[in-house]
Amino acid sequence: MDNNLIFGIRPVVEAIEAGREIEKLYIRKGAEGQLMTELRDLCLRHRVHVQEVPVEKLNRLVRGNHQGVVAQIAAIAYVQLDDIRDRVPDDATPLVVVFDGVTDVRNFGAIARSAECAGAHGLIAPLKNSAPVNAEAIRASAGALTTIPVCRVGSIRNTIKTLQAEGFQVVAATEKSRKLLYDADLRRPTALVMGAEETGISKEVLKLCDERLAIPLIGRIESLNVSAAAAVMLFEVVRQRIGAATE
Repeated sequence: MDNNLIFGIRPVVEAIEAGREIEKLYIRKGAEGQLMTELRDLCLRHRVHVQEVPVEKLNRLVRGNHQGVVAQIAAIAYVQLDDIRDRVPDDATPLVVVFDGVTDVRNFGAIARSAECAGAHGLIAPLKNSAPVNAEAIRASAGALTTIPVCRVGSIRNTIKTLQAEGFQVVAATEKSRKLLYDADLRRPTALVMGAEETGISKEVLKLCDERLAIPLIGRIESLNVSAAAAVMLFEVVRQRIGAATE
């Protein structure tokens, strides 16, 4: 059993009320009753995402009497978007990575590792449809997820609009573009958007991006793994900014 799991209605309620970060909360499909209603109301107030699942899934997660409720406690403390902005040094050009549907924890961790090595100031991921920051993700990040700030937001689209209003250019990494990343100016405040492993960046998010940049590929495979693509994009940012600093 995962050490980050707690189960039972009362223990989960107490964890939420104590301010513990809940990564995921599973509730048995069709679960009813006064306590369950109170738990759902509490989740709404604290913006805890609830996922209804068959009881078989809960039984696989834990062996005890879960009462139809299992929660996964976050392995890190998340921050607000303002916190990421406030941590950018006065002499630095902001760089953040935005996740749009990256659900594999190893990819998430690998991107976090590259982002930290490239000097990115934070990661932004949606509350829904995103890989959890668990022990496996932290291992894949070589510990980077314990140092680089991570923010979870309710809407990636609204967050992109906020970043743009604050002077960020939002750059989409996509093989569907004819413009190469080497032809873009990445020395400005930049938010780099990485999409889902299979489908890439969603159409709604792609429409909002200021730049759509592709990595040139010479071989027969049509695309890179998302974590490899993120590393290429991030270190092109580093290359450009180092070059600008030495001019």
